[in-house]
Amino acid sequence: MARNMQSYENLQHRIYECVGEYGIPLLEPTKFEKCEFIGFNYCRTCKEKAGKGVHFFLDDYQFNRLWNQPNRYLPILQQFRYVMTPDFSMYTDFPKIIQIYNHYRKHWIGAYLQENGVDVIPTISWSTPDSYEWCFDGEPTNGTVAVSSVGTQKNKRAKELFIQGYQEMVRRLEPETIIFYGNVPEECMGNIVHVRAFQEKFKEAKCNGW
Repeated sequence: MARNMQSYENLQHRIYECVGEYGIPLLEPTKFEKCEFIGFNYCRTCKEKAGKGVHFFLDDYQFNRLWNQPNRYLPILQQFRYVMTPDFSMYTDFPKIIQIYNHYRKHWIGAYLQENGVDVIPTISWSTPDSYEWCFDGEPTNGTVAVSSVGTQKNKRAKELFIQGYQEMVRRLEPETIIFYGNVPEECMGNIVHVRAFQEKFKEAKCNGW
């Protein structure tokens, strides 16, 4: 009885159909209609949820609570038009097992939201080319995906890794729509919907007289 009351990485809630060597929950594709996106950290205070989407292009500490207590935030997220999967970090210097764990967590949350009626947009992320062996597992093809270039354009190597991964994503997933958060490098092709990052908006406001 005590065992059944404990938390086992959310497995006490649900175990999903999985794919790939590491058992990643599978997501269904989503069609996209234009909407405004807000960060997960503004979900509670947002007054007009129905016409907006939620993104997780934030520091991990701002949304780890969703993984820790998914049922607490489910009623809030169900009110939004779209919810992206959490962008748990996959830094190139993270141990491989942590990167895979974060990919798994992203997909478990996505599958849980889909099962409970939320239109989920998969957030796609990768690290080095070695991650291509598993980082696209569970992602739907021919649907809508989301990516972020924030923090990837600061040096030559980081930009190269981003462009390579982006091109691999397009090749493997053939997305119908790509929601792009942050600056769009000229090498990135596809049906892109550009969402300006907060940093870009702040710089624009500052240039306009702050």
